[in-house]
Amino acid sequence: MIPQLILASASSTRLRLLQSAGLDVTALPARIDEESLRASLEADGAKPRDIADFLAEAKARKLGEKNHDALVLGCDQVLDFKGKAWGKPLTPKDATTQLQQLRGQTHQLLSAVVIYHEGSPIWRHIGKARLTMHDFSDHWLQGYIDRNWASIQHSAGGYLLEEEGVRLFSAVEGDYFTILGLPLLPLLGYLRTRGFLET
Repeated sequence: MIPQLILASASSTRLRLLQSAGLDVTALPARIDEESLRASLEADGAKPRDIADFLAEAKARKLGEKNHDALVLGCDQVLDFKGKAWGKPLTPKDATTQLQQLRGQTHQLLSAVVIYHEGSPIWRHIGKARLTMHDFSDHWLQGYIDRNWASIQHSAGGYLLEEEGVRLFSAVEGDYFTILGLPLLPLLGYLRTRGFLET
């Protein structure tokens, strides 16, 4: 019997990706103090990759402890710019500052996924993508943030590539699903290998 699949996230994008792939999945947000955990990890000198992995596991563990028999999927995305982890902008001013710093530069998006089952992590993966922004004007940037704040405030770095944010970029290298926050192809490959997906 295939275990129940639970997405430990409120992300509508991740849920949509899983459902579009034909998976029967339930989304249950994991209530963790993400900001405190991130701050503690950064204070200890954790690398962006380790922060993404730790937060993904914390979310999976939170729901995995209550749903022992399910496959609980925890995810987290971190923007890595020059070795520093960036999260979601808290205000439009934060988004402006972040995007001005990224302008004309290359950064990485790290999308971590961890599966918990029967009280333990059984699989983990971190997808990486490299993105380069072009030298856009401050005037256009302000209009972009004004038009899109409702959606970009929920994304690492303050942009969504699948929306108007694509106009920020001159080059993108890496898996599209990783950029959206879920390394879907490695995840599906693992589920097939374990017999959790029909092949």
